[in-house]
Amino acid sequence: MILLKLFLAFFKVGLFAVGGAYSFLPLVEKEVVQKNKWVEKAEFLEVTGMVEVFPGAISVKFATYVGYKTGGVPGAIVANLANLLPPVLFMVMATLLYARYRETAWAMAALQMIRYAVFAMIIAIAMKLVDTTRLLEFKILPVVIVSFLLLTLTKIHPAFVVIGAALYGGLMR
Repeated sequence: MILLKLFLAFFKVGLFAVGGAYSFLPLVEKEVVQKNKWVEKAEFLEVTGMVEVFPGAISVKFATYVGYKTGGVPGAIVANLANLLPPVLFMVMATLLYARYRETAWAMAALQMIRYAVFAMIIAIAMKLVDTTRLLEFKILPVVIVSFLLLTLTKIHPAFVVIGAALYGGLMR
């Protein structure tokens, strides 16, 4: 039964996680924290930080973590297959449709609006991931400002920003 629940939960994540990266986090939180209660909110936030450190797709790392925690190796496999199945199917269909309709005004307008919806989702999850009352603290504000500036004004790899923040946090305890 747990494997079926994992499949359905991560199939939904894969099905509705438009935009990739952080846009799917509200979906994962709803499925694994709120609905199925496989992970507590605090653990979800800790795992979110942990998955940023390792290479690869964040959704795969979440599916692996939650799948393994709840169903062992079979759970990790089922969660990942469910997570990956919708985007693979969508990309096959999208490739066919895009090749045929890419020049139409409605297709270009639809894709543009999806980008803005994903932008809003990323901002919303960012606000949920942190305690916004602490943003102005002496130790935290420099990390937010420097990270933002590095990521918007330079070509530094985000992994280096995360590693730098981790080192800074460890030193500042």
